[in-house]
Amino acid sequence: MTQPLLTVRDLRVGIQAMTVVRGLSFDVTAGEMLAVVGESGAGKSITAQTVLGLLPAGTRISGSIRFDGQELAGAPQQAYQRLRGRRMAFVPQHAMSVLSPVHTVGEQLALAVQSVQRLDRKAANERAVAALDRVGIADAGRRARSYPHEFSGGMRQRAVIAMAIVNNPDLVIADEPTTALDPTVQARILDMLDELREQSKMAVMLVTHDLTVAAAHADRILVMYAGRHVESGPIGRVLAHPRAPYTAGLIASLPPREATGGKLPAISGAPPAPEALPPGCAFAPRCPAAVDACAEHEPQPQQIGSGHLASCHRVNELPRRTTELYA
Repeated sequence: MTQPLLTVRDLRVGIQAMTVVRGLSFDVTAGEMLAVVGESGAGKSITAQTVLGLLPAGTRISGSIRFDGQELAGAPQQAYQRLRGRRMAFVPQHAMSVLSPVHTVGEQLALAVQSVQRLDRKAANERAVAALDRVGIADAGRRARSYPHEFSGGMRQRAVIAMAIVNNPDLVIADEPTTALDPTVQARILDMLDELREQSKMAVMLVTHDLTVAAAHADRILVMYAGRHVESGPIGRVLAHPRAPYTAGLIASLPPREATGGKLPAISGAPPAPEALPPGCAFAPRCPAAVDACAEHEPQPQQIGSGHLASCHRVNELPRRTTELYA
């Protein structure tokens, strides 16, 4: 059996008086894409930033984060700095948050290369142009001399992905990398990530709120709610046979392929704030299948099938088509 590249076990993250990630466990294997989905406030981005060591000083972290066998939870920043940009890379949602407006795109990519490898300026520039070409930017040599404001939104996002992959990392963590882009550009960028995974066995952890994106590109899925695991497993199995009511609600609320004019099902209410979690299962106040036990104890992940886990007290009692709960 292939050993995971990234192994996270019982991860807990506290910021000030709040616990925002609560006992989360998951794996990412070389060459695969894991989609991490859930509503805003689920803890997806905090989880991604914790893995990368990007949270501010004073953040409380416990549990285990092992990257290629190296324990990172509680490690000094020097340990992360040896990995970030080399073996682990980050693609943020907003490209302009990482691109400098006063340096050309090529200069910034070349600096990313030189921060990791001992190359002269000419060799670093060549690597930068090659990375832009690899992500599908036409006439990459000329465009490398452009400033970020001279790029379209889609091109800037491609440039950020180029910066992430320029040193051939083993793992790319992408936090909503295509949310602000139109569907055509979004599809091209995600197809490009698929090609890179196939070519280099690069693993991708994709944070997204879009189940349709996850369904089209991910190998496995992790559904989160209120900082905890809800359901995980092979993407096709989880979407076809969700066993947690929250997962079923997300799926039921997807618009149909053909417009019907009817009202879409929706999950009532809103996710709780981290400082105001209800007792028991955090989803119980919104769950159409909740019983008394749900308000008393937090459910633990239970194995449903090969690699398929669901955290629900009633996982063996619910109808096979759990999406019917929202009909």
